[in-house]
Amino acid sequence: MSSHPTGETGAVPAEFGFIGRIFRPLAGEGALDLRDDAAVMTPPPGREMVMAVDAMVEGVHFLSDDPADTVGRKLLRCNLSDLAAMDATPLGYLLTVARPRHLAEAWFAAFAGGLRVDQDAYGLGLLGGDTTSTPGPVVLSLTIVGHVAPGCALRRTTARAGDGLWVTGTIGDGALGLLALRGQVPDPDHALAARYRLPCPRLGLGLHGIASAAMDVSDGLVQDAGHLARESGLGVVIEVDQVPLSDAARAAGPQWRETCLTGGDDYELLLAVPPDHEQALLARGRHHGVRMTRIGRFVDPTTGTGVKLYDAQGNVVKVARTGWSHL
Repeated sequence: MSSHPTGETGAVPAEFGFIGRIFRPLAGEGALDLRDDAAVMTPPPGREMVMAVDAMVEGVHFLSDDPADTVGRKLLRCNLSDLAAMDATPLGYLLTVARPRHLAEAWFAAFAGGLRVDQDAYGLGLLGGDTTSTPGPVVLSLTIVGHVAPGCALRRTTARAGDGLWVTGTIGDGALGLLALRGQVPDPDHALAARYRLPCPRLGLGLHGIASAAMDVSDGLVQDAGHLARESGLGVVIEVDQVPLSDAARAAGPQWRETCLTGGDDYELLLAVPPDHEQALLARGRHHGVRMTRIGRFVDPTTGTGVKLYDAQGNVVKVARTGWSHL
């Protein structure tokens, strides 16, 4: 894990000390104890590498008063969700940290502690990365490395007309959790806040041969379903009353339905599943204790492109926006 000098006398040794104290305990196989310029690793025999990267910025992707350990865990889990969407297995990760000078080392110790909990739970280790200083805010970037059997990675481009649109888990808890932490939505049991801070990546479901395409829901269900349809050259219909909500989301009230549909931060999987594979999908869900819900279908583009939303009575449902934009 490399470091960048700040211009202060002795800054480079201090930064290496920071890396040693905070991040060296996280080093995994191939990291060379974080004492070299890069990691050296070999993927498991006969497997293809899968890599993805996500960044989190204080005040944009997490709140300044969020516990540091949950920030670390969320950063790792959001990236693991990208592996889950491709039906891949985690192997390791690279980490970049831009540290404001005013932020105490104790914050990063707690951050690393959260990473330790989840890297142990999900079976991977830190391979290396970079540290630098910034006037603020905290900026964190994680590159996840995984592996998959050759030709078995699920893609966004391979859904087919007639496939059902399925989703894992429940939708809307992450977006409502952020509002709950801001005092805008009731959350007496803190269930919504917990889902916002700690998403659950759907790793290990073994969906190759069942789903024809997949992606995770990060920027909003409606928007991401549109991405999946567009990349496959299709349209998609969503039956909004079939979208699964948790008890906590239902208790918040029907006025938050659009937030659930478009708010993002779900990190559930959207799946294109042929009708003759539905029972296999449901069986896989039962085996792993993961709820699987059919919420719509992919349609031939000659019948219309984009996303169409309907309620149980067949009425068109309109939303003010489809999801989160990063730009």
